[in-house]
Amino acid sequence: MKNFQHILMLVVVATFFGSCNGQQPSNDFKPTREDIAVGGPFENRNLIYSEMPKTIKSVDTSPGWKQDTQKLLITGKILKKDGKTPAPNVVLYYYHTDISGVYPTPDSLPKNLRPHGAIRGWVQSDAEGNYAIYTSMPGAYPNRNTPAHIHPSIKEPGIQHYWLDEFIFDNDPLVTTEYRAAMRNRGGSGVLRTVKRDGMLIAEHNIILGLNIPGYP
Repeated sequence: MKNFQHILMLVVVATFFGSCNGQQPSNDFKPTREDIAVGGPFENRNLIYSEMPKTIKSVDTSPGWKQDTQKLLITGKILKKDGKTPAPNVVLYYYHTDISGVYPTPDSLPKNLRPHGAIRGWVQSDAEGNYAIYTSMPGAYPNRNTPAHIHPSIKEPGIQHYWLDEFIFDNDPLVTTEYRAAMRNRGGSGVLRTVKRDGMLIAEHNIILGLNIPGYP
């Protein structure tokens, strides 16, 4: 893993671009008949568009950040298929459980969103591909052997949205050798390694568009 100073540099860059250049009309990402279908079906896929904001920044703070639990920052770059070139204006949608492993469903949450819960959000990569998500650590599902995870999906202009490998955490005892071997590495490895500073966990994670995505052009 790269050293911590480099991670902090990425955080600063992502935050700067998020405040200056990170806003784009969400209508650019509404599905159209011309969008190329890739990646295959997945459950509740169209919830990515439910309550999508009119403008999406490269930095997002989820409702989980306000909870009295372990704070988490995920930051990195979204890259084109070559794994090197920054990919601007790409939307990353995410959702996850609270620390108890449950998708929170407050009374204010519309019924159609309950499968994803209230801890959800969007970021849009800036001109250099940067993004940053301020959220909380998810918990593992109760009474199951599934590691704690974050569900991510990608929407590029002209391509139907598709799911990536779930973001999981390297130090989770449920992330076994067998679990790692079964991962599909869609968009790259979903295993995140964290460092802790001032009580916050920080993970650097780059995403490669189209990597291991069936049907990707």
